[in-house]
Amino acid sequence: MCDRLGQRPGPQRGQLTGPNPTDRGKKGSKIHLIVDRQGLPLSVGISAANLHDSQALIPLVCGIPPIRSRRGPRRRRPGKLHGDKGYDYRHLRRWLASRGIRHRLARKGIESSRRLGRHRWVVERTVSWLSGCRRLHRRYERKPEHFLAFTAIAATLICHRRLAK
Repeated sequence: MCDRLGQRPGPQRGQLTGPNPTDRGKKGSKIHLIVDRQGLPLSVGISAANLHDSQALIPLVCGIPPIRSRRGPRRRRPGKLHGDKGYDYRHLRRWLASRGIRHRLARKGIESSRRLGRHRWVVERTVSWLSGCRRLHRRYERKPEHFLAFTAIAATLICHRRLAK
């Protein structure tokens, strides 16, 4: 299903930022998340700060592991996906629909971002939990693989703390 279909190649090894053609390149990294309703991270990814958010959606959805349920087969995809205006592209809507994922993506120029606020704060809360980790707040690692590993460890700690209660 997710065998590189519609995915763009990622950054080269050791390269997570690069010059922007319009000379507005932003140095740094972005952390992309897909969380469940309670804010538990399901899929984590990183990208260069000067790349558009919409390029991370397909790899993130493909990166969701099968989740065991009490009855029936393991769930391999979310039932519904909420996203902000950065993901409002026809090819992403078509891709989600072809996978059987209902989407609720805010439309540019039509809808305000306030309607998604009640769903978005869960993601923002999880991002703030991740930024509480000093290792992620300021990036010390040169290699993107190492930074992704520390991000995954922090997400695992968040899951452990939430599920241990």
